[in-house]
Parts: sequence; structure tokens; C-alpha cells
Amino acid sequence: MERESMEFDVVIVGAGPAGLAAAVRLRQLSAEHEREIAVCVVEKGSEVGAHILSGAVLDPRALDELIPEWKDRGAPLNTPARDDRLLLLTQRRAIRLPIPRQMRNRGNYIISLGTLCRWLGVQAEALGTEIYAGFAAAEVLYDGDGAVMGIATGDMGLGRDGRPTANHQPGVELRAKYTLFAEGCRGSLSKTLIGRFTLDDGADPQTYGIGIKELWEVDPARHRPGLVIHTVGWPLDGRTYGGSFVYHLEDNQVAVGFIVGLDYENPYLSPFDEMQRFKTHPAMRPLFEGGRRLAYGARALNEGGFQSIPKLTFPGGALIGAAAGFMNVPRIKGSHTAMKSGMAAAEAAFVALGAGAGDTGLAAYPEALEKSWVRDELYRARNIRPSFHWGLWGGLAYSAVDTYLLRGRAPWTLHHREDHTALKKAAASAKIAYPKPDGEVTFDKLSSVYLSNTNHEENQPCHLTLKDHDTPVQVNLALYDGPEQRFCPAGVYEFPAGEDGASRLQINAPNCIHCKVCDIKDPTQNITWVAPEGGGGPNYANM
Repeated sequence: MERESMEFDVVIVGAGPAGLAAAVRLRQLSAEHEREIAVCVVEKGSEVGAHILSGAVLDPRALDELIPEWKDRGAPLNTPARDDRLLLLTQRRAIRLPIPRQMRNRGNYIISLGTLCRWLGVQAEALGTEIYAGFAAAEVLYDGDGAVMGIATGDMGLGRDGRPTANHQPGVELRAKYTLFAEGCRGSLSKTLIGRFTLDDGADPQTYGIGIKELWEVDPARHRPGLVIHTVGWPLDGRTYGGSFVYHLEDNQVAVGFIVGLDYENPYLSPFDEMQRFKTHPAMRPLFEGGRRLAYGARALNEGGFQSIPKLTFPGGALIGAAAGFMNVPRIKGSHTAMKSGMAAAEAAFVALGAGAGDTGLAAYPEALEKSWVRDELYRARNIRPSFHWGLWGGLAYSAVDTYLLRGRAPWTLHHREDHTALKKAAASAKIAYPKPDGEVTFDKLSSVYLSNTNHEENQPCHLTLKDHDTPVQVNLALYDGPEQRFCPAGVYEFPAGEDGASRLQINAPNCIHCKVCDIKDPTQNITWVAPEGGGGPNYANM
């Protein structure tokens, strides 16, 4: 069956904050200049917002620029941040620390980023953007000169063996003069583009964290709308970067999350179980007792910052948002910078589309960002995350100096290493004994995945592909005690014994919540995450 083809001026891959901001800005410019620009957004989630997961405390700066009248239009920013707390946890105590300048949240809002993206999707469609949810961008299309000319969505109705079933429908080619990739952190197509065009040449390796989040309905007597809490320290050891967030939204809801830097060393560490253990701290457990867990999810996040941002443009397109890594790690915020990058790319694309034969591509996009507040914000934050390679105390001490004395303008830049290289062998590491879940405050992985509303068509090719099928047992299990079974927050990877007593890797792909951690942390880089059938994966309602 031949693939159908559709033509647009701009195709945007991903309906997150960056992609939707780009779509809104393109259509705004189209209306302002009375020049028609055909814009399409393709989204692999079943609906806009289905795969969106973030803390989130939103700095509205980019939204103010994009849609100044957002309050009148009913944007879902309902809970202003009113009170900040930063705690250093020991096993039994919570010690209050001074709030660094970049972590102060007055003027920001505690939100559901998925709900905001649904609202942005409505704004984009009202302006004339075509949004196709439930279709995964599975392939980059190139012209005869090697320039990007769009994407193709994945085939539907392929069996596990990759052959068409009776329900087979071929993907659709979405061709465009410019394609903006807004896939989020560790996007599968963005990853291939970075490699093909050597976009990361001269940049530090990107480094990542895993964020694990739950949404709770708590006792109204313990609810403090607008309260923002961050913690460092326990339950992580002094060598492992990470911490928590506890955000009090409206309607007696609290978002609780735990982030672990994926440069952790101990293969026995389980980010999921660290998150569960965190909730048992004496300063935290009372908040959740008697409450009800509503939702669960997990997602990788960029932590490389300024020095890890790759080249943003290539022939025929650009990377925007978390696909490029615009996260401000000390602020624990990336949505506002992602939106601004999408807006800058949209403005560059609009100009380029009108330039005709004199078109210089999207070079104006990185030039505009270089002159914007995004560059200054990320530059000033660049040394905080890598300083924690010296451990918790070294990182805290350096961060204080960098923040209060140097104000982010140190005459040096600290550097990153690739996360998968940090893992030590099991023989050189201490096992970690995690307590069993109590079913009240702490839970297991499978009951958690249930709350993520994850669903995949089971008769489809496995989207977690292996370069070599022997490596998981012969290397990962033998040397690292199979870290896959612990770094995955959804119980996708197991090492059961076969009939002959030998262990084998079992991949429970239907459990996958698309966090991308396996693609990042696998010590042999043997696992590659590719997009499954569109519409599959989690369906986050209010995350």
C-alpha cells in the first residue's frame, strides 16, 4: 500500500509547550501579515497532553509574550506560588535552608502542564493549526540533497513480526518546507538528527535525570494552596544527585515528585523505590496519610543545560524545547524556555518562508535565542548541576558561591560526562534494601503503572529494540546485576529463569510509560527506544 502525502509549510513534531507555542506564533504571524502559512502538529499521544508530565511550577514569562491576554482566555493557571521552602533531609530530620534566588517562585504558578498544553492546543486550533493526535512520527523524510523535508507517521496494524495484519494502515507522509522537532527529552527522531548532522559537535554530552511523579488528594486540613517545597539529601546518598518537589495545587491536590540524576553510580539503585521511600520521611508521611493517590507517571528530563545544547538548526528544520535541552536545572523549570525557543523558531520560519530564493534557512532562530533572556538565564545556571559531581556537600558549597558571589558569571564552565558511563560494577557496589510497599503511602510498580492509564496494542513490534540480544545477560546481568530491572520505573525489564535455569531478558513492552530512561542509562547503550503505534503509552489526565 502506498503512503499518502500531505503538504504543509511547517510541520511540528510534538504537542508539548514548545511545539504548541511555535504553532500559535506561526499562525499569529500569518494573521498579522495576511500571509497564509499552513501549520500541522503531529502528536503521538492519544490526545494533546496525554504524554505531558512535569512538576510543574510555571514561570509565565513566555506565555505573557505569546498570549498577553491569557487570563481573560481562561488559561489554567489557577494557583499562584505563595510560599517557598527548601529542606535538607537526614533520615529523621528536616533542616530548613535559605532559598537561593533562582528557586524563589513569587509570580509563578503551580499548574498541570498537561492541562496547559490542552489549552494551548485549543488556542492553536482556533488560529487555524491542524493538530493530528494519536499519530507517532516514526521516520524523518529527506530530499535528494539530504535536507529534511518532513516526517512519516508510523504504520498501524503491524504484527509482532513486523508484517502487516488485516488491520494494516500505512503511515502518512507529512511534507513541509520546515520541520520543527519538539519531541521532548531524548526524542527518538531528534536523537537520529543530532547524530546525522553532528549537531552535538563541540557541545558537552547531554545529561539527564528521571522524574517520578504522583498526584494526590490530601486531607484538607493539611493542604496549603501555593506552597512549594523542595528537598535534597535523604534518601539518596551523598554521591547521588537528586531531590524532591511537593507542590500544593488547588482542590486539595498535591503533586509530589522525586528526581534522580541518571549519572548515579550504584547499579542497585532504583529511582522508583527511592521515591517511595522519600514519602516515609517523618516530615512527609503525615501529608499523605489518609489521602488518595490519583495518578502516577515518570519521564526523563534534560540536566545538561547551557553547555550541552547542540546546534539547533539543520537543512530543512530545527530542534526546539526539551528536544534541544533548554532546562534550567537550578530552577527546576524548562517550560518557559521551551516555549520561548518555539516562538523564536516560528518567527525565523515565518521570515524564511517569505524569503524565497534568498532563503538562508532558520539561522535567525539561534541568533534570536542568543539575544534573548533564555541565553542569559541558562548561562548563569550552567555550573550548578555539574558541581554536584563533587557530591552533595561539594555541590551545595559551590552552588552557594556561584549564586551569591559570582552570580552565575564565573570565568569558567564546568563540564558533564555521559550518564551511562557512571555506573559501577555490581561487585564494587553496595546492595540497597528497599522496604516493602504498605499500600497506603508507598506502592509497587505495577499498581503505579495502572494509574498512568498506559495502554498499547499488544500485537505490534516491540518498540524497545536491542542492538544485540546476548548483551543483556552476558554483560548487563553478569557485570551490573541487570540494572534495567531497577532503573525502569514501570517494570518493563525482568530477568526470569528459563526452563534450563538460565536467566533471560524479558521485555514487558505494554508497561512502557515512554520515560526514555532505558535509552539513556543502559550501560552498554544496547537499548534503543523507538516510537510504538500512535495513541499508545500513558494517558495522563492532570499531570
